[in-house]
Amino acid sequence: MTPNLVATSVFLGFFALVTVVGFFAAHWKSADLRALHEWGLAGQRFGTIISWFLIGGDFYTAYTVIAVPALVYSVGAFGFFALPYTIIVYPLVFAIMPRLWTVCRENRCITAADFVHIRYGSKWLALAIAITGIIATMPYIALQLVGMQVVIEGLGFRGELPLAAAFIILALYTYSSGLRAPAIIAFVKDIMIYIVILAAIIIIPIKLGGYRAIFTTADQALHTRGFGLLLKPQQMVPFTTLALGSALAAFLYPHTMTGVLSSSCANTVRKNAIFLPAYTVLLGFIALLGYMAIAAGVRPDRATEVVPALFNKMFPDWFAGFSFAAIAIGALVPAAIMSIGAANLWTRNVWKAFVNPYISMSGEANVAKLTSLIIKLGALTFIIFLPTEYAIDLQLLGGIWILQTLPSIVAGISKMRLNARGLLIGWVSGMAVGTLMARAMQWRPVFTIPIGTESASVYIGLIALSVNLVATAIGGLTFTRSGR
Repeated sequence: MTPNLVATSVFLGFFALVTVVGFFAAHWKSADLRALHEWGLAGQRFGTIISWFLIGGDFYTAYTVIAVPALVYSVGAFGFFALPYTIIVYPLVFAIMPRLWTVCRENRCITAADFVHIRYGSKWLALAIAITGIIATMPYIALQLVGMQVVIEGLGFRGELPLAAAFIILALYTYSSGLRAPAIIAFVKDIMIYIVILAAIIIIPIKLGGYRAIFTTADQALHTRGFGLLLKPQQMVPFTTLALGSALAAFLYPHTMTGVLSSSCANTVRKNAIFLPAYTVLLGFIALLGYMAIAAGVRPDRATEVVPALFNKMFPDWFAGFSFAAIAIGALVPAAIMSIGAANLWTRNVWKAFVNPYISMSGEANVAKLTSLIIKLGALTFIIFLPTEYAIDLQLLGGIWILQTLPSIVAGISKMRLNARGLLIGWVSGMAVGTLMARAMQWRPVFTIPIGTESASVYIGLIALSVNLVATAIGGLTFTRSGR
């Protein structure tokens, strides 16, 4: 492709705007950013509106705008599993997260691993939770980088240099402003995304002859690939397990946990559990872009290029540039929060717990800032070395691992009397089974289980979690009876 100068100019203009906003954020709700509590949680001073944009910004990411339409484009109705998952998750958030916030605030916990340490008195179990969070975050950050990469390519630029430049900008304003940067940028990002999707669901169908024509063309094309607008019988089980597993995993990630813990009170968390489903409506419209791309005759080299190719074909150059900027900014916001959440885990539950217990507050912040840079670099390795067929596999791969922290966190919130060593045995078992299964499936997220003469594909994260729970129960009984 020849670089599109009009689209690129608009793109760079908005990208420059959010860069300035990102550095300005260090002076917004000013505080001593040399303290980890301020740099990594913004002092827990975000009210309902700011938290709504922040949590929405780190939950609805490049996964939403790039990966979901790409999956719908490729396999049809199956790609819509993201919709029920984002519906199931909010009752869980309403029931669980306000209690978690309260306990963390009372005990000055900054991370989920801090909470586990307080509840069970085991720094080794807390270390397991921290390591899991860091590992699970890297493929999720990688998914954001994939999102930035495909929109930059959509502008007509190939090679790694433009992505590296965006990466450096992200790293610098995260380092200087902490959580305040993605919080204030989330306002800009969400407004831009809403404008783009509203335009897409109105303008593109008009150009393609209406939604009936879109669905008819998409259904015919998908049937030639063995898929369709409705789920096939063999897709029911993987669809259900992916939706359930993703819902259980969603708010265990360091970035969503960071968004929750940065709220000003438990009631703010409850209100956001009520209001955040508004984003699910947006997600449904975004998923339809996959069908629109089929009807528009888009034929990208990779599925992840579907949305940029569709916008290039259907929008004028200036609005395509605006759309690409919205997507890129939509990747920068969660990538920043993810790196901050993972850095908090490393600093509090690895470095302070095992390397330097007497580290000062400013020392904690410095370690976290440096770690946030390293985490982003680590995420690049997932793009380079993991052969993922669909970008969405990156997020589902992280979900397999982060689900193994569920027993420790939920049991801690509910005050169930589980043994820390039993939980650690369960974690080891779940992590081992999940990783080996994913590796056997070439890092795809589902595993085929034979059932008599039939077979069913099940999300590996739920299989590993089941093993985790059984091992936790057996280990807990063993150590309880032995009095250890």
